[in-house]
Amino acid sequence: MDLYRAILTFTVFLSADAQFIHNYFNIDGCSDTEKESMCGSDGEEMWHADFTRKIGVNTLPDFADPISFPGYYEASVGQLEVCKQNLAVCIKAYNNPPEEMDPPVTSIYPKNDVQLGVENALICHVTGFFPPPVNVSWTKNNVIVTDGVSLSQYRPRNDGSFHIFSSLKIIPEERDIYSCTVNHRALQGPQTKIWGVREVSAVPPSVGPAVFCGAGLTLALLGVATGIYFLIKGAATDSTDMTTKKRKIMQWTYQ
Repeated sequence: MDLYRAILTFTVFLSADAQFIHNYFNIDGCSDTEKESMCGSDGEEMWHADFTRKIGVNTLPDFADPISFPGYYEASVGQLEVCKQNLAVCIKAYNNPPEEMDPPVTSIYPKNDVQLGVENALICHVTGFFPPPVNVSWTKNNVIVTDGVSLSQYRPRNDGSFHIFSSLKIIPEERDIYSCTVNHRALQGPQTKIWGVREVSAVPPSVGPAVFCGAGLTLALLGVATGIYFLIKGAATDSTDMTTKKRKIMQWTYQ
């Protein structure tokens, strides 16, 4: 039985000016097949341990204030050993009880606005599952792809379940079909979401606004021209009516 145990530590601290409250979290987890150590703030990951390469990975974006994590990887290795010991004790003490499992919910969407022939990425968001792990695989036109695939760390949710992101680098072409397939023990079978390029417009995004602006300007000019036409026509009609009235008056007077 693959019993998953995670140690979650949440700390709340105030910023320097005491105007904002931030939630800092740290997670260390282990199972028979998985191990993970990660820390972050306000639900966003800042650092995680890569136990395969035996290094710590700073995942803060380039625009963030630089932060170093000295000694974090060594500490995560120590926490992992504690987690394994506690896991063995729990399995023995509770006689390996059956786990409560929650199935994942999967969605797929592009990272940026889609343009044919322009590099982009598809995101497969898998959320609400317990316990880890989940297996995520990709296909393009029914062929399994592994190049350009990345997988995030497991991230905790407020309800105790987890979510994870997988991405695939793509250069979309018309009629391409991509799929993201998720496997989890709580599912009766694989969960697959499909995304296709057939709905992408052939008109570049920059052309659309220009077309609409041009159409609007044309309609406005037509409206002005129509108004001028009826104004002139109305004036001409009034002039004709006045001439006719004058003729009638002159004729009556003459008689």
